[in-house]
Amino acid sequence: MIKATQQQTRAHNRQLVLQTIYDQSQPSRADVARLTGLTRTTISDLVAELINEGLVEEMGQGQSIGGKPPTMLKFVDTCGYLIGIDLGSHEFQGAVVDLRGHIIDRVCLALQERNSDTALTLVFELIDNLLAHAPSPIIGIGIGSPGLIDPISGTICLSVNLDWSNLPLARLIHDHYNLPVHIANNSQAAAIAETTFGTHRDIRNMVVVKIGGGIAAGIVINGEPYFGDGFGAGEIGHVVVKENGELCPCGHYGCLETVASSYALLKNAQKIAQQNPDSLLNLHAKPSEKMTLDIILKAYQQGDADVINLLNEASCYLGIAIANLICIINIRQILIAGMITDLGTVFINSLKQQVSKHALSFLADETQIETSALGNDIVILGVAALLMQRELGLY
Repeated sequence: MIKATQQQTRAHNRQLVLQTIYDQSQPSRADVARLTGLTRTTISDLVAELINEGLVEEMGQGQSIGGKPPTMLKFVDTCGYLIGIDLGSHEFQGAVVDLRGHIIDRVCLALQERNSDTALTLVFELIDNLLAHAPSPIIGIGIGSPGLIDPISGTICLSVNLDWSNLPLARLIHDHYNLPVHIANNSQAAAIAETTFGTHRDIRNMVVVKIGGGIAAGIVINGEPYFGDGFGAGEIGHVVVKENGELCPCGHYGCLETVASSYALLKNAQKIAQQNPDSLLNLHAKPSEKMTLDIILKAYQQGDADVINLLNEASCYLGIAIANLICIINIRQILIAGMITDLGTVFINSLKQQVSKHALSFLADETQIETSALGNDIVILGVAALLMQRELGLY
């Protein structure tokens, strides 16, 4: 066993003290010492350092239980701000996020052309817009992107949806803005968001299936994201589920994304509306209007046969993919996130039925499938949480 250096021990203790103050409601130094098991001398020294850096502040006197009243401590929520960006849809979304996961400001820019140069230019435009309105100081920039991503170097190994290959995105952005940059796959970012800001923070094993323009699963094992040997764990969107199906951007035919992503649903619903003037989709959308998941849901609820078939097919293939996940890794908490959640309980209930049909019943019955409560900001919050972890040591 290699013994930790004095510097490593101090860094660990500092992170422990800061995390405790962040998690607690105005603890005293004695409270922090009791909760961390560190000596009062160590606590006093580290708290003084954190106060000097503006991360912690004193909040006055607490109630005495005998002797001198304690001085209460508070994490300074405004000591820094985070830039979070989601590149996983037909538009690039970004937000300024505080250290409690609150959205301060947001910007959305439409991605008109899906080619590498256009996408990269739009990323810089989005960051420029966010920085122009962001309070200071900025701790860093976090980006959630579709594809295979090296989370250490911040390189996009392959993103078929954005036409990127071996793109050193973190280095390019760091060189331009001179800020820390951290990048994760958008589904893995969604899983990090759940373990930091979600309602299932205490669950150690979890899968977050994010369904938007693409489909992928973020996997958390023993409280840590699982990336896989080649950073591709959870890439279920590019598993072929429909023989002789539509061509996927990855080059295969009939991938899960071609039948069950929100992009596929919107495209196929638009086709139904154009080919069938009697479709109930046309009652809720004029020919010049963009198709939405809300319009699809209304037509489904009113009994449009084509739309029912469309959603049933999507839930069937998704159900098979999730059933495979359940039987392979046997994680009992699965959350559905992304634009698809706009379809509400109708789609989730259909999905649960399909999972039950295609997984070993004993395993399926033990598995909870729910929608995420973090909404469409889940990736932005996930990369903000990633910045907090790597730059401040806050989990």
